[in-house]
Amino acid sequence: MPEIPNPVRLIRFGIYEFDGRTGELRKDGKTRPRLQGQPLEVLQHLLDRPGELVTREALRQRLWPADTFVDYDHSLNTAVNKLREALSDSADNPRFIQTIPRRGYRFIASIEVVNGEVGNGSISAQSPLPPADSTEVSRVAPALRSLVLSDPEDLPSAPRGLVRWLFSLIQLMYLSFYVIALANLRQWEPMLSQEVPYAKWLFALVLVTALVGIPVRLYFLSAAAFGYRGLTRRFLNLFPAIFPLDEFWALAPFLILDQISVGLALAVTAALLYVPFSQRSLLLMGEVKIPGQHSGNS
Repeated sequence: MPEIPNPVRLIRFGIYEFDGRTGELRKDGKTRPRLQGQPLEVLQHLLDRPGELVTREALRQRLWPADTFVDYDHSLNTAVNKLREALSDSADNPRFIQTIPRRGYRFIASIEVVNGEVGNGSISAQSPLPPADSTEVSRVAPALRSLVLSDPEDLPSAPRGLVRWLFSLIQLMYLSFYVIALANLRQWEPMLSQEVPYAKWLFALVLVTALVGIPVRLYFLSAAAFGYRGLTRRFLNLFPAIFPLDEFWALAPFLILDQISVGLALAVTAALLYVPFSQRSLLLMGEVKIPGQHSGNS
């Protein structure tokens, strides 16, 4: 993608606007604290090359003269973390700044460039620039998805320890569903055959999804227990596959219908239908930046 020509007066991305003349970053049209120093330089350099890899070496050359003695890696990580904090962005689930491990960064959001003078809120010219590829569009600018799923900026922050503890409890719940269902195959298979059409297909579906679900839950449990930094990103990547699996197992209460009433089974199923969304929201809450807190994962 070609470099954005100068002079650039205003750049819009998501709900943010960046004024290249003053260094002001606005959210929903409201002025936020002005970016200064190295975070500002990083943002300007990334916005000059949207969708392209900007290497750490290129940023080092822009931020520090050749004769400067400084811990470049630590200082650059700090600058990127401050920039992400200003954008309410996350390294694990990036919407704007994607980390390319050991290489650099890429600005992945769709942007709109406004050239010419801007006064009294009027715009003289606009030139929208597409993101790097369609995959990034689906990740960072999903207007339709935002109507259904929680946006990280809408969620409160929560301690990561609490988030991962609650997330682990959910995984244990699903794991118990699978194990109990497999342990009682002989008990509920006849009942299923009498009550449900195409029972053999449903029986096979329960069996296959349980066998698939067990290693998935064990993976998430171990990742949460050992504080795997990429847990949120991995879960979000797997969410399209996990969602139908979890929605199917929301029907688990009907496997013990001989022990509970139909009304209770329906009530529990209704609650379980929400659990996939709660897992996603929980992990995102653990990624929301608390003011003054900096992440080492840049």
